Amino acid sequence: MTTPEEKKYVSELIERAKKAQKVIEGYDQERVDHLITAIVWNIVRPGTIEKISEFAVDETQMGNYESKYAKLNTKLKGALRDMKGKKSIGIVERDEEKGLFKVAKPVGVIAGILPTTNPEATPVLKAIMAVKTRNALVMSPHPRAKKTNTMIVKIIRDVLKKYDAPEDLVIAIEEPTLGKTLELMRQADLVLATGGGAMVRSAYTSGTPAYGVGVGNAVVVVDETADLKSAADMIMRSKTFDFATSCSAENSLVIQEGIYDEMVRELEEVGGYLLRSEEKASLQANMWKNRVLNNDVIAQPVEKIAEVGKIDLPEGKKFLMVEESGVGAEYPFSGEKLSQVIALYKFNEFEEAIDRVNEITQYQGKGHSCGIHSTDEKRIEEYALKTYTSRIMVRQPQCLANSGAWTNGMPMTLSLGCGTWGGNISGENITWKHLLNMTWVSYPIAANQPTDEELFGEVMNE
Repeated sequence: MTTPEEKKYVSELIERAKKAQKVIEGYDQERVDHLITAIVWNIVRPGTIEKISEFAVDETQMGNYESKYAKLNTKLKGALRDMKGKKSIGIVERDEEKGLFKVAKPVGVIAGILPTTNPEATPVLKAIMAVKTRNALVMSPHPRAKKTNTMIVKIIRDVLKKYDAPEDLVIAIEEPTLGKTLELMRQADLVLATGGGAMVRSAYTSGTPAYGVGVGNAVVVVDETADLKSAADMIMRSKTFDFATSCSAENSLVIQEGIYDEMVRELEEVGGYLLRSEEKASLQANMWKNRVLNNDVIAQPVEKIAEVGKIDLPEGKKFLMVEESGVGAEYPFSGEKLSQVIALYKFNEFEEAIDRVNEITQYQGKGHSCGIHSTDEKRIEEYALKTYTSRIMVRQPQCLANSGAWTNGMPMTLSLGCGTWGGNISGENITWKHLLNMTWVSYPIAANQPTDEELFGEVMNE
């Protein structure tokens, strides 16, 4: 699948990156922290952030300017906040009691695989994560976002040059192909893959250690204790953010039947449009072709989706709602839609809501995320104990909260691990900490072997 020319091209990029990485390996903490601060500032500074946001929309024809601007402004500043003051070089941890200390070391050259849905903030995040940990980064963007990536990488390389750091710490494949991307994953020391399921699976089978992400299909429960007006506003803001490019956006709501009608009214108040049965059938027939999601609806304005679905959409509507009762391939609205369409389900007893969430995420979105609008702490704990996702957002706009927000403690990122449920090695928000090798140094300490009586206790006499 990879031609000799593609293999040679990638080899040359890797060689350049390795030379740059050997230089930064000699930098101290102060210098790398100054570099990442300068990179973020030069992306979010007035004049540049607007240009990137506009260009990304123009090139990909996905999402909207305001959301991409907000994403750059929030996720990059948030990630920088999370990194500032944190040690990523040398001795980063000591445990005198156990006679241990840990030394952080770089991985080498990282392959950054980028999605078309988030081409503006993802490359910058990967770049500062790499520089923070004294790694080099070679990025392969989606072909539909290659010019946006080239623009961003040029800004980053200009910053590196300004501060006398090797520009080849961050390199872009300017004309990406599948063959180049696969070869990059084979030749790098670590793969950081954000993108579609097929590309993530390729990362895991490349023979190179990889951090990948799983499919999103977030399900959110709304029970009778929730503030329905507040919940509806959060759901609207999350579902319409960047026209639902985020894999974290609400795909289904599971609503307690006693407050179902009232919740639907609140959703309608904030811009939701509930489809009639014939409209739902028309949308379904046109939104999927041979069970494959139609590209014409992905991350598009709601008016475009209505046009594709042959729906006469009233003015002022921001997203579509469809009532659903089933889950699986025969009920495509139960899956990830990457569009401003949300499925509505009912539940009676809370255990039914948990079962429904698990059923939907088992079909699509294993391990990714779910949410709940409730003030019942026992229910929230039960929800956390009995669902199978890596993150649960409580009373928050799902896509704005999953990957970190100013109003929660989640680490800021745009790469969300889904654990073994989703076929990933990690269920964490993937950050700079995942791009380090760690050397453990152990000193002898006083013997601490317990007696059999201390270790086994009553079991010895059973």
